[in-house]
Amino acid sequence: MMSWILAQAKVYIDDAFHDGYVKMNGSMIEEVGKGLPHVGPDDEVWNVRGAFVLPGLVNTHNHTPMTLLRGLGEGEPLKRWLEDVMWPREAMLSEEDVYWGTLLAQAEMIESGTTTFLDMYDRLHVIFEAVRLSGMRAVLARGMIGSEDPSVEAAKLKEAEDVSRRYHGALSGRITMMISPHGAYTCSSAFLKEIIELSRALSLPVTTHLAETRQELLTVKKREAMETIPYLEALGLFERPLLVAHAVHLSERDRETLARYDVRISHNPVSNLKLGSGIAPIPDLIRRGLTISLGTDGAASNNNYDLFEEMRMAALLHKGKEEDATLIHPNEALRMATAAGARALFLEHVIGKLAKGYRADLIIVRSDGLPYVPAHDDVANLVYNGRGSDVLGTIVDGRLLYWKGEHLTLDTERIRYEARLRAKRLA
Repeated sequence: MMSWILAQAKVYIDDAFHDGYVKMNGSMIEEVGKGLPHVGPDDEVWNVRGAFVLPGLVNTHNHTPMTLLRGLGEGEPLKRWLEDVMWPREAMLSEEDVYWGTLLAQAEMIESGTTTFLDMYDRLHVIFEAVRLSGMRAVLARGMIGSEDPSVEAAKLKEAEDVSRRYHGALSGRITMMISPHGAYTCSSAFLKEIIELSRALSLPVTTHLAETRQELLTVKKREAMETIPYLEALGLFERPLLVAHAVHLSERDRETLARYDVRISHNPVSNLKLGSGIAPIPDLIRRGLTISLGTDGAASNNNYDLFEEMRMAALLHKGKEEDATLIHPNEALRMATAAGARALFLEHVIGKLAKGYRADLIIVRSDGLPYVPAHDDVANLVYNGRGSDVLGTIVDGRLLYWKGEHLTLDTERIRYEARLRAKRLA
């Protein structure tokens, strides 16, 4: 079979960029090396002229249909933003709205270098069809908020089970599934127990919001007469493979618990700042050995999907907060967006590295822009100076989805038209 070789590249190998190449065969990486590749008679070679080649970025927390709500509710705190602005409008979303909203998000992610994303939402059959079209890799989780009506909760559980059984491993492995209670403060203990049991029955990981705001923790304490993390531990949540989003407000005991259970974290620094939620204690969590990945959250609270912006924010924010310039080295920030993102999604043996036997999910980023000169430290240049607009090419499963400003799987003019049309009604 013919191989596809990206040559004359700056390839991310062992936490540094080296002159080298990546050879792909079908959906897999066949070889990564320094210097020049051996080229077979049938191989296709692309000379990328010194561009960076690195693993595709991994966005570990999203609600992509909410892209249609970008710009609404600006300046509101999280509780009012959700209850008065977001949730009433989400109730208005049709399946067509969900479809075009998630395609808008996926187009933005593709052209800014994200190859894999986690989506916590409903109507996953619609989002699945959008992923089929876009060519991205996705982890889908049917987000479940509790209800006073037991039949509503039962229907959500049944839907979560059905879509998980139907789609886990679909599209040649591009789709995997998780189980997702929205949060401890929006689900009763009985509902959470049922969700945990569903995760166990399906052998699927769980993802949920955790400790995003102080108000959330107060709500749980008032209702359950317990702190949130001891309460969730007593329910058995941490016995399941678990990815939590935010983890902003954590006590010493909370941090010990998360480390003991190897809970994976999606750090959403821009969203947390924009909603005034706080700053997660990421340096301390890293010292405790937890896996820290990056997420944008939905575009309604960010307001974009540029993981380069999240990398830069993560690398800078904690230095300033702790008054310690040694925190979150650029290599650490880049790992958060790649290998740690893969581990957070329980895909660490599939994506997140440029290595033989991994899926050919990678991006090509220009290195000739003025902010990349001089090249004393390529990783620092990429993390501190890089932007999603610097991405030249995006590849998933060995398939080119985007190249030099052109989407190869999506009609972005149609997506813009549909998104604008639908957003008018929601405003």
